[in-house]
Amino acid sequence: MTNTNIFRKIAVIGAGTMGGGIAGQIANAGHKVLLLDLPGDDAPNAVADAAVQRLLKSDPPALMHKSRAALIETGNIRDDFDKLADCDWIIEAVVERLPIKKALYQRLNDTIGPDCIVSSNTSTIPIRLLVEDMPESFRKRFAITHYFNPVRYMRLLELVRGVDTDAAIIDILADFNDRFLGKGVVICNDTPGFLGNRVGVFALQVGMDEAFRQGLLVEEADALMGRPMGIPKTGVFGLYDLIGVDLMSDVVNSLGTILPQGDAFHAVGAAQNPVHPLITSMIANGFTGDKGKGGFYRTGADGAELAIDLHSATPRPRISEIPARAQRAAQQQAANVDPLPDLIKGNDPQARFCRAFLARVLGYAAQLLPEVTQSPQNIDDAMKLGFNWVRGPFEMIDALGADCVAGLIREQGLAVPAALQDGAAAPFYSVQDHTLLVRHFDGHGTALHAVSLPENTVRFHMYRRTLTPIAQNEAASLFELDGDLRLVEFHSKANALTRASMEMVVRAALDPGRGVIIHNDAQHYSAGVDLNAFRTMIEAKDWHGINAFLADFQAAVAALKYCHVPVIGAPSGLAIGGGYEVLAHCSKLVLHANTVLGLVEAGVGVVPGGGGVKETFLRWYNATGDWSKAAWYTWKQIGYGQTGTSPQTSARLQYALLDRDEVVMNRDKLITTAVRAIADMRDGYRPPAIPTFTLPGRGLLDQMSAFMDKGIADGLFFPHDKTVAMEIATIVVNTQGDDPIEVTEQEMFARERTAFIALAKTPQTLARITSMLDTGNVIRN
Repeated sequence: MTNTNIFRKIAVIGAGTMGGGIAGQIANAGHKVLLLDLPGDDAPNAVADAAVQRLLKSDPPALMHKSRAALIETGNIRDDFDKLADCDWIIEAVVERLPIKKALYQRLNDTIGPDCIVSSNTSTIPIRLLVEDMPESFRKRFAITHYFNPVRYMRLLELVRGVDTDAAIIDILADFNDRFLGKGVVICNDTPGFLGNRVGVFALQVGMDEAFRQGLLVEEADALMGRPMGIPKTGVFGLYDLIGVDLMSDVVNSLGTILPQGDAFHAVGAAQNPVHPLITSMIANGFTGDKGKGGFYRTGADGAELAIDLHSATPRPRISEIPARAQRAAQQQAANVDPLPDLIKGNDPQARFCRAFLARVLGYAAQLLPEVTQSPQNIDDAMKLGFNWVRGPFEMIDALGADCVAGLIREQGLAVPAALQDGAAAPFYSVQDHTLLVRHFDGHGTALHAVSLPENTVRFHMYRRTLTPIAQNEAASLFELDGDLRLVEFHSKANALTRASMEMVVRAALDPGRGVIIHNDAQHYSAGVDLNAFRTMIEAKDWHGINAFLADFQAAVAALKYCHVPVIGAPSGLAIGGGYEVLAHCSKLVLHANTVLGLVEAGVGVVPGGGGVKETFLRWYNATGDWSKAAWYTWKQIGYGQTGTSPQTSARLQYALLDRDEVVMNRDKLITTAVRAIADMRDGYRPPAIPTFTLPGRGLLDQMSAFMDKGIADGLFFPHDKTVAMEIATIVVNTQGDDPIEVTEQEMFARERTAFIALAKTPQTLARITSMLDTGNVIRN
């Protein structure tokens, strides 16, 4: 095999959840893959075929487009094992039983070519045990490639090298997974639990343990552990329910069997955790989480929302009130104030929970230096990429101060790790000469190294520490990048767009340098305009204020569209509602492969008011050459609130234009790809011509009304659905006459504002917005 870093033929053995997911992601990257499992009782390939069907039916979608399934060839290890002779990479994802894996490796060694790489997806078995019976030639090309579930969406790949693994093999696997499968690769030593599960599962167990010790409700613990600490909002108990209480119990038990004696994990492992008897009872009675009858959170027979009392082990009504500390943390985050220092102040049970949790988890991470890894960045990356933490443990230590964390650890009666004993004067991360450095530990001392990232990789939350904003406010910042480029970053709560957000957009359009990039690397680019602001204005009947807000928003996106230099939108995650409207006015999009695009405003009873209807209408006309068809497609699409769950599915809705836009598998390549796109476009760039629109006559309006009436009669729609739909129609149809009329772009903007305000005046729309904000649920009325 030549070192092209591109595999000709890849196989996955084991078609369970992980094996199927790995095969799906390989197919997502456009590569053919052979998926094998045991032969079925009736049909030989039944097990592998079922895995492909699960990929096609999964929610969220495991495949970026259903057509990707055609790249997965299914088979079985009885009839098709000889096909592995042609492969140059084989990924083993069979059951976590060492004898089964060893027997498979012996069979592979007799079949595959001398250059074929073999890797295991194991998360618990060390390489030294996996290949102890294999010849050196096999051990040299063997590694562990530990993916996280769901494979399409979880960014982390733990790549583990054995004592005998050839360094070139690690380089090839790292490069392919980085560039083609979109993974953030963390190189791990062959130590128990590697990095992600070792720290992440320990943190979950500590959260349970401290919630029990401090007498907190599960809702309180989840609210404090979640967004205030930068951990996913599920916290610990919600995450147990999401993953599966039984599956998490298995992971905990597995780690307990492989971690060394004396490891702090054993104090919170299954048998030692005071919540363990409750977990055992829940599993025995079918309360295995969301996939079962519920878990720590569940629904009663009468539909009531319940939660488990940790001490009595009985269900009780679930509370919806957010703890005061969590509320204050949310306010601080909205004002770009770090909430961590405030979380640990005081001596109430909630403060004691936060102090103990942070002390134990951050101290545990620090104990892993340098035995498990020399670089704090590896642990931080593992937690950010594998568990969706906003900050890694060492970034959190820097935020609090190592001396503060050492004090919290002593408060818990624990020994302070050596890595923290001189921490007051030496943060783990620092900036020198516009370069972000991280301290490395080798057991004899420390040394500063530049943070380690693959070629063409930029993680903006790290890169921004080396930059000084040109301008910033509570919702957004404007930066200058090398080459006289500008970058607009949204950073309000949930990246909801506000007046302040759009002020930075306008600022960039007025001083664009040689090109503008709209980007952030939060989990989601933006789910739209701040609904709280609209709710306040609707309740105050401030229709003038709504009109002014929308007019300013429209002016901002128009300034982007007609900017004299290229403007590149570079989103990932959710980019819907007003977030998509900003992107729709960019010169070009560089899209992460998991970006979700769409206009969803109808769900809360309004219409897109930032040019979203206008741009969708124009794109459908450009695609069809027929204004009537464009009006009909736009009306249905926005009325249904359709979204594309990948750039490929978004292209079918005209939200992405794949003859113009680019797709990257690795979100860490968005900025470098956007910079290159600006360079390619800059010479001779001209903004688009200002369009005129032709609105079909009101005969189309009658068809739309009849469509909605039939839907209501069939039970598909509710009355307010029709009200919303007919207001969308007023934007794309001439409601005043039978003949088509031409209108300007500014008139289209005005029609959006008029329709938006008309709906905002209805009590049904206020009810929808209120439900979304207060409960997170979309109501139909």
